[in-house]
Amino acid sequence: MSQAAMPLSLVDIPRPDPARDEVLIRVSACGVCHTELDEIEGRTPPPTLPVIPGHEVIGRVIELGEMVSRLRIGDRVGVGWIFSSSGGAGENIDDEFVATGRDANGGYAEYMTVPEDYAYCIPEFFENCEAAPLLCAGSVGYRALKLTQLENGEILGLTGFGGSGHLVLQTARYLYPSSPVYVFARNSEERKFALSLGADWAGDTGDAPPKAPHAIIDTTPAWYPVISSLECLRPGGRLVINAIRKEDADKSLMASISYEDHLWKEKSLRTVANITGDDISTFLKIAAEAGIRPEVQVYPLEDANIALQELRAGNVRGAKVLRISD
Repeated sequence: MSQAAMPLSLVDIPRPDPARDEVLIRVSACGVCHTELDEIEGRTPPPTLPVIPGHEVIGRVIELGEMVSRLRIGDRVGVGWIFSSSGGAGENIDDEFVATGRDANGGYAEYMTVPEDYAYCIPEFFENCEAAPLLCAGSVGYRALKLTQLENGEILGLTGFGGSGHLVLQTARYLYPSSPVYVFARNSEERKFALSLGADWAGDTGDAPPKAPHAIIDTTPAWYPVISSLECLRPGGRLVINAIRKEDADKSLMASISYEDHLWKEKSLRTVANITGDDISTFLKIAAEAGIRPEVQVYPLEDANIALQELRAGNVRGAKVLRISD
């Protein structure tokens, strides 16, 4: 992590004013995502500095821009990685895509503004801190699950078991109740956690599962899981990489990729590129219907650097969340 272990500074800034199509939110909680590390360490750097990070935001609307028509003062809303875009089906890959907490100020703050169209009402089922990870870890995990084209009864593999993985497991259990779920994780505590949430098997990243999965979702920042996942997929299997960037530490392993062992027999590989507003709004409804409960570790805003340090070290059980106000 750059700037030693304290890349973020806690400062006072003026409260922002909403534009005509925006709402002002008093932030209650904000999740801590690996993408913040990607921003800080230069893999997806902000276009300008300073910027306020954070894109798993929960808060209350306290002021409306003059063109706002759907939301009302007092509404509890969430904001995800998509701050604004074209509004079309491909808005996640559109040139107009603006990322919350990278291209625009995000939720590591007491107040933030966002266009009304990209603020989502939060089901009452969820408390503030447990709702925060649903805005990215859960919603982008749901997008990755869609891209696997899994059919009920097919085997799903999950490589890595952090903030997104533990929510994808619960979502898959609800949407595909007959599908076994296998979890590949380096950390033994993560494997135990996966089994406690209903995983059918859990092993280390390179371990051979009981049966070859039909699809695997990789949520890690490393390259080794890509190689190992492609190798253990069955013919016609699908690998979906759910990461905005990969780190370079083990990138050289990709030189060992074998067409026969890793790609042949119609295996496929897709990547998740950002997220759409429809992903978030649809997943919030599914999460409430399914009774999904994110596992969270809560920190005060002033401990954001500590939460990031622990995330970088791999000290994760579920998701990390900053509590900013009540």
